[in-house]
Amino acid sequence: RIQGKVRDIYTLPNNKLLLCATDRQSAFDRILAAVPFKGQVLNLTSAWWFNQCKDITPNGVVSVPDPNFTVAEKVEVFPVEFVVRGYITGSTDTSLWTHYKKGVRNYCGIDFPEGLVKNQKLESNVVTPTTKADYGDAPMSPADLVKDNYISQADYDHCAKVALEVFALGQKEAASKGLILVDTKYEFGKTADGKILLIDEINTPDSSRFWAAATYEERMAAGQEPENFDKEFLRLWFKANCDPYKDEKLPEAPRELVEELSWRYICIYEMLTGEKFEFPTLDPKPHDRIVANAKAAKEAAAAGTL
Repeated sequence: RIQGKVRDIYTLPNNKLLLCATDRQSAFDRILAAVPFKGQVLNLTSAWWFNQCKDITPNGVVSVPDPNFTVAEKVEVFPVEFVVRGYITGSTDTSLWTHYKKGVRNYCGIDFPEGLVKNQKLESNVVTPTTKADYGDAPMSPADLVKDNYISQADYDHCAKVALEVFALGQKEAASKGLILVDTKYEFGKTADGKILLIDEINTPDSSRFWAAATYEERMAAGQEPENFDKEFLRLWFKANCDPYKDEKLPEAPRELVEELSWRYICIYEMLTGEKFEFPTLDPKPHDRIVANAKAAKEAAAAGTL
């Protein structure tokens, strides 16, 4: 088992992986809390988006045999996160707004004009790549990524093009549901035969920012933060109550904030997919169900019947 920040990854036979989405909530490269039903929301939201984007790019999904996990193709993952932004915002050290307000005008090789304000819409969507956390989680220009051998120019160009197309589709779908897809990140990997696949997760409230479209202009005019359906409000609480990058021990997230985040995640799932969220039953218990389905998936992978 490989334990990531929010997913547990298990190797299955015949070059398959089992990706189990947990309820762990991360930000600032730390675990902040356990959010009820978060894993199920993220897994099912991603599955829905992968299906929506299948005509744009192939993806790594093999099957979704359980609400909490996906069986995927094993690939060589590019050590780059393709962050796509439609607005200038953010509170983390790698966010565009954090750099811009410090006077930075060239970010990831892109020149940004003077006079931008937080949460403002950019003239066009942009890709601002970062290295993955294992490689420092640092914003870098495409030229530097290629020069430092993180990725080839051809592979970068392909992934950036696909990322912009998937993001544009995501914005269109979100707008039809009264939402603004603000920014997100995509990951890609390459199969043994050289095919590039979209992997990990797509346009979830964990990897993306979503704002309410109906109140965006009014709140911007009033100098207020947009009404959001993602984890930004929890990030802001930690920023206000500690130094999440330096403090050895973080304060416990207030229960009401954790419950609010759970509600927001379920709400965004239902708004995007048009499907009613099905709460897990207690018979069987969620853990027992996941284990049973994981065993069945392992057997199917070994038999080549996935």
